[in-house]
Formats: sequence, C-alpha cells, structure tokens
Amino acid sequence: MTTTAPGAKAAFAAEYDAPIPYMQRTRDYYQVLGFNPYRWAHFVEVPFTPLRIPLSRARLALITTAAPFQPGVGDQGPGAAYNAAAKFYQVYSVSTESVPDLRISHVGYDRLHTTAADINTYLPLARLKETVAAGRIGALARRLHGAPTNRSHRVTIETDTPELLRRCREDGVDAAVLVPS
Repeated sequence: MTTTAPGAKAAFAAEYDAPIPYMQRTRDYYQVLGFNPYRWAHFVEVPFTPLRIPLSRARLALITTAAPFQPGVGDQGPGAAYNAAAKFYQVYSVSTESVPDLRISHVGYDRLHTTAADINTYLPLARLKETVAAGRIGALARRLHGAPTNRSHRVTIETDTPELLRRCREDGVDAAVLVPS
C-alpha cells in the first residue's frame, strides 16, 4: 500500500530506515564468542501442501519460540537483557483458553528498537482468536506449542519438529502458524 498521493513523486526513506542485518549480526556474535560462523538453515526444496479446506473451516495451531516464565532465573520481563537461563530445551504445549505467561528474554532480538512489551508480537493468540470470531479461521487448536531455540539444526530436525508434528496431529489441526521470536 502506498501513502504517496497520485501524481506526486515518491520520497526516499531516511538513511536510518533500513532493514536490520540480523543474519550478519548473529554470525558476528557467535564468532566473538569463539564459535564457528552461524549457518542459517535453508533448503533447496521446501515441501508445501495446500490446504484441503478453506481457511475459514480450518483448525489452526500456533507454534511459538517464546519461553514459559521461569521464576528464579532472573529478569524475563519486557526490555530484559538477554537471559540464557530462561531458555527451554523441550517442546511444550499449553492451553489456548487463556493467555499463558510466555516471555522472550532467552532469544537475541533488537533490544535497542523494541522492548517486547506487546505479547502479540511473539504470541498473537488474542489476534488469532479475533480472526476465528470474525470467521476468517475455522478454529484454533486447544493447545499452542513451544519450539525450542537451542540453535542445533540436528536437534530441531530430528527431535523438535517430529514432536511438534505429533502434537499438531494429536490436536487435529489443518495448518500451523509459526511465530519465531
């Protein structure tokens, strides 16, 4: 969508209005810590299955990388510094009936430009419920699921992904929304 009036010349964005180079920042961060440069997972072919039913009749799962709040492991609230102690290492599931206490202090995000104060940025449960109420999505699964962010491709592919798939099938979902933090 454009905000430029018809017939008017488009203005250039300000110099500071540029994408954050998070991939290079992540590589640099891990190198400073003494690790090999981080290798982002990407595949030549990605399986895609079209929905067999309209989205307005589909049951949707929400999968997030947000972590359950863990009392006693330090600050995990909005604006908290990176907190590795708040990480989780196994897939979890919680009810979608109410908003669970999930946080994102365990992941590296741009803390200079955001505080993570709006839970809908990493757990859009309320927005999805509104979309169900509006009839655009058939239903929301009874549980949402957490995907660990321990940054091991092998563990993600061999352990976490099959477990997430098993739980989604158990919940009878037709599609999933993945919300990385």
